[in-house]
Amino acid sequence: MKQPLLAIISLLLSTVAWAELPLNVENLISDKGKFKLELSSSYSNRSSRQASSGSYVYLQTSNASFVAVPQVFGENRTNVDTVVGTMGLRYGLTRNADIYTRFSYLNQSSRSIDIDGGISKNQESYFADAWLGVNYELVKEGSKPALLGFAEVALREKHQHNSAALKSAMLGLTTYKAIDPVVFSLTTAYQMGKSRNDGDFSYKPGNLWFVSPSVSFAVNDRVTLTTGMQWATRQPGAWDGMTRGYRTTTTDLALGVVYGIEKGESLNFLIKSNLSGDEGADLYLNWIQTF
Repeated sequence: MKQPLLAIISLLLSTVAWAELPLNVENLISDKGKFKLELSSSYSNRSSRQASSGSYVYLQTSNASFVAVPQVFGENRTNVDTVVGTMGLRYGLTRNADIYTRFSYLNQSSRSIDIDGGISKNQESYFADAWLGVNYELVKEGSKPALLGFAEVALREKHQHNSAALKSAMLGLTTYKAIDPVVFSLTTAYQMGKSRNDGDFSYKPGNLWFVSPSVSFAVNDRVTLTTGMQWATRQPGAWDGMTRGYRTTTTDLALGVVYGIEKGESLNFLIKSNLSGDEGADLYLNWIQTF
């Protein structure tokens, strides 16, 4: 079960290292004194035929982490490509806990056409955000499913005009049960944010809650296939205390494959497609190395 569990792990917990469960049942948290390095890339393509509200689209970079992508005002038709590169580092503090950090860099290219047929293009790249978090093993897997808790805080978040520090946080739980060669898992988390300045306005992002069940099947000792779904709801954001937009809910289908290169090293690919609207699809590629 070592490679299968690595699979779940890579598509589960959160941020770039938290989304990764351990290599075996006895090692749910990084070994004390051990590091894990993660490099990942997320790609998103979205098209819109409606005017933008000037709010944010949230691109998912792992099972429980999101990067806020600002949207422009007044476009009639828009096509946007977004690529987010993320580097994460995880360190085992004790037998039951580890600490992690991640940094994301964003590149976005957009093409739009207005009502009069005028075409505009825009491309930008910038350091998107940095987070610090901790995982804790609450219950070991045995007769009962394993249970892990995680909490993280945003060290820095880039917005349209300014950056904010220590204004957003996330709390979550992941549980899983292995019945060889199948692993059932569930992750749920709640992200909240305080008001922060963005240019001449104050901005408060809408709180997010999501539930993500998943089933993984070990094809052999190196390859694991994963399928799952994610239901999420997000409150509208507010500028200068005035709410813009409305509460939204989404349902996504996720399909993935994990390849165990060798012990402590894996490569994971995931595609997530929106089932409840026209938000397009996201691709996620993640490499993990333990040392």
